[in-house]
Amino acid sequence: MRAILKCGSLMGPAGLVFMAGTPAFAQEGGVLNGANTAWILTSTALVLFMTLPGLALFYGGLVHTRNVLSVLMHCFAVACLASVLWLAFLYSFAFGDGGSANAFFGGFGKIFLAGVAADSLWGDIPETVFFMFQMTFAIITPALIVGAFVERMKFSAVLWFSTLWLIVVYAPAAHWIWGGGMLSDGGLLGMGVRDFAGGIVVHVTAGTSALVAAVMVGKRRGFPGEITPPHSPVLTMMGAAMLWVGWFGFNAGSALTSDGAAGMAMTVTHISAATASLVWMGLEWLRYGKPSLIGIVTGMVAGLATVTPASGFVGPLGGFVCGLAGGAICFFATPWVKHRLGIDDSLDVFAVHGMGGMTGTMMTAIFAVPALGGLGLAEGASIGDHLFVQAAGIVIVALWSVVISFVILKAIDLTIGLRVSPEVETEGLDITTHGERGYSL
Repeated sequence: MRAILKCGSLMGPAGLVFMAGTPAFAQEGGVLNGANTAWILTSTALVLFMTLPGLALFYGGLVHTRNVLSVLMHCFAVACLASVLWLAFLYSFAFGDGGSANAFFGGFGKIFLAGVAADSLWGDIPETVFFMFQMTFAIITPALIVGAFVERMKFSAVLWFSTLWLIVVYAPAAHWIWGGGMLSDGGLLGMGVRDFAGGIVVHVTAGTSALVAAVMVGKRRGFPGEITPPHSPVLTMMGAAMLWVGWFGFNAGSALTSDGAAGMAMTVTHISAATASLVWMGLEWLRYGKPSLIGIVTGMVAGLATVTPASGFVGPLGGFVCGLAGGAICFFATPWVKHRLGIDDSLDVFAVHGMGGMTGTMMTAIFAVPALGGLGLAEGASIGDHLFVQAAGIVIVALWSVVISFVILKAIDLTIGLRVSPEVETEGLDITTHGERGYSL
């Protein structure tokens, strides 16, 4: 999915040459590698585990008791919806034609996996395995956005938004960077944007779209002073632990190999998560006098989001600094969004995922330098060249995400409406929308 780059290119599975940020397009003529296949099968399960139940529990513990079931329902339903859409046409839109056949759009060639047989290969793994691995990324990305509008958005609006957003935001962004499109090597910027496992494709798209959604859906009743604290830090911690474990599949699996590249990606992922957790805890302790469980696990997510784009390009020092920067920047971004901007991004999707993804994407250009333990810059390119390309990639994808998300949400608001009634919001979405309660009274 994301290729490791050293001095311009690196020999990948089955002897294929990969360029930064682009998958193996030469699917034909490869030889199946059983070890790599086994690792990507495992990674696929780990990434799905991040959403179900990881993210669902993480988010569920952060809301009021009357809305916990609705959050679980959102995550589960989005997972099912994204899976069917990925089979129907999203995979084809993102990866269908391979190479650079279309700078913007992947094409219709693999709708419903047309032409993909059990023995079809993507590099040296079965294409069905690559299809499934990519599907889990398409599942978790719109599920992240759920955190911006919990406790007040109509369930029907969530489903429509997730559907349209996957088609018009996620699939194009995945194609642009990972599918041989305009932001990959030789595309619009000449040198490919480096996004190993989703700093831009997942975290920037979700974070910026979440900010738009939070503004358009509006603030929760009583925000900010009367918002109930997280009802179950225990559930949130359990979900966070699942996210941490699952993230090894997210990042290390993105090497598409079971070798040292995957090992280094796993190493820097863990280092960044642990470092950012301690940074967030320490800053919270200094600022508020008490270190909280919610704080330390939020720091963990910030560290993971920050290292995600860099994980295949940097060494241990890069992972450590990603954790330092991600923990601090996301910590200060959280109150800035809520209190300075007055935006009720309820579960801090932009502050943690959006800011973390942007930070890590820029740091990739610096800590890929071999002198800092990285795997090298593109041949003939400087740090400045990479910084420009990374920044341009962030701006292009962020602007696209913001504009298209606004259009989608506006269209939904004018048709079926975005927000539940004040009465429904007061009583809670669990019983009013789903006819069930998360807890017995």
